[in-house]
Amino acid sequence: MSQRKKLSWKEATIAGAITTPKSSMDYKTGLWRNQTPEIDYSRCTKCLICWINCPEPTITRLVCNPERAVEIDQEYCKGCGICANVCPVKCITMRAG
Repeated sequence: MSQRKKLSWKEATIAGAITTPKSSMDYKTGLWRNQTPEIDYSRCTKCLICWINCPEPTITRLVCNPERAVEIDQEYCKGCGICANVCPVKCITMRAG
């Protein structure tokens, strides 16, 4: 992970425009969420709808794993619950914490 210098308000871009791709991966945001998604892999149909709809790159597609199609990176997950809401078989549940 690259270390970025924190900018003062005078150095920041206009409107906080992000000019570097994948810069969100430098900041672990999972600590401030109030809900954590959990996957019941025994019920998962591997449809990948959660992976497609995740607004952050926190759900990883596991191509070479026959038991699990996806994995959630809890260090970056913000706990929005979109994955649980779009899951057609409701194998993703949100728990407190």
